[in-house]
Amino acid sequence: MFRSLAKQFGPGRQDQVFLVHPLQLSRWLDEAWTAPARAPVLGSTSPGQSPFLGSNTVIADLALPDPTAGVRPPLPSGINLANPDLFNDRVFIPKPLIAHQLIYAYLIEATGAYEVLSEVVRRLALGESLNTVSPEGLQWARATEELFFRDPPLFTIGGIHSRFRPDIRVETRRAYWLMFGFDLPHPVPPRWAMPGGVGAAPWKVDIGDGVNVGFRDKWSELLRQIWLGVENQNNGIGPNPTDSEYVGFLCKAIKDMLTMRRLGGRLAREEFVHVTTMSWFHLTLEQDTPIVRDLKCQGSHPSDRLARIAQRIGMTPAPRARELFDLADLMSAFLRSIELGMFDTGTLARLLFLPTAGNAQLRADVNRIIDLWQSATGDRVKERPAVVVGGRQQTSAQPLRLPGADPGPTVSSPSLSPEPFQAAVGPASGNGQRGERP
Repeated sequence: MFRSLAKQFGPGRQDQVFLVHPLQLSRWLDEAWTAPARAPVLGSTSPGQSPFLGSNTVIADLALPDPTAGVRPPLPSGINLANPDLFNDRVFIPKPLIAHQLIYAYLIEATGAYEVLSEVVRRLALGESLNTVSPEGLQWARATEELFFRDPPLFTIGGIHSRFRPDIRVETRRAYWLMFGFDLPHPVPPRWAMPGGVGAAPWKVDIGDGVNVGFRDKWSELLRQIWLGVENQNNGIGPNPTDSEYVGFLCKAIKDMLTMRRLGGRLAREEFVHVTTMSWFHLTLEQDTPIVRDLKCQGSHPSDRLARIAQRIGMTPAPRARELFDLADLMSAFLRSIELGMFDTGTLARLLFLPTAGNAQLRADVNRIIDLWQSATGDRVKERPAVVVGGRQQTSAQPLRLPGADPGPTVSSPSLSPEPFQAAVGPASGNGQRGERP
């Protein structure tokens, strides 16, 4: 969301978003919640249709009431693109406003950006262990602390903190676990340890029957089958193991899993809050922003800037942070497209791997997702699984049984919960934790 807002300032002026007063940014989030947001489209730079949220009314159900004719809206954000220091007393809705899928927030947070930059804000707030920052850097630190490290204003769309949900680190992990069966590759840092001590996982308790623990298997199988189609697209002689109907089935199975978690609009608000939060930290690292320059950590890629900032404060980001940053927008667009049923049939699924007029960018994006996912996780999606037939090991184009849409078992205790993504991102990653100083 904040990246959409920053683009409205124009080329070379995106840093201006960090100069907007945090009260205005907080009010803008309520305006953005009700704005006509569009899902990102895989294979296109143009926004698509409205994202699937599980309910056609959840936006209006949780929004402030519309003002009657002639009545001004309550406390508009008043963001002034020409001069952020001036208030214009108007609602501000950027167009287009891109609504990323929850996987975007997961992948950005998995880089360690949230924990590294939160430590920067903590140090700037408490003492002089970092450089003296510029006025613009100070405004960034103030806005970051006000927006993300205190209870939000009462009755706002971002107010998902309460006595029942007292810690945002737990809530992000709860959403990721429910939707994808993923844990972050780093634990909660000891400084912010949960009740139960280091290693506790309260986000896996009292969540009922719905956990998509099978998401990763289906997702990896989908990428494997698409790659099989890419490999055999020009195969005119001999057997062709590509099965576009199976690819469509996998897309439908993933759609069904994600839909189950969204019934009645569940997770829509939480997704909005977590995506918005991570977009701020992503935006901070996308360019040599004022705080990056103040810390003397300029770089050519968000992962480079993150690594240099982490080194300054004795922390370690994810080993594959570059792939995770690059994957975030693409995988978000792919899952939004799957949720909208854009590849549910064999005919539609062929667009993912067979050359057709107008789908060159789509195929390029899907190929990029396959490369990035394999590199980031270690899942060998470009290899066929081995099976034993008649005592002999062979490769198979498809598993024996089709993956179902089972939402997964009830998880009632952290000790029962596997952590399928933790080992995959990197061995013994210190992501988000203090490391040894050089």
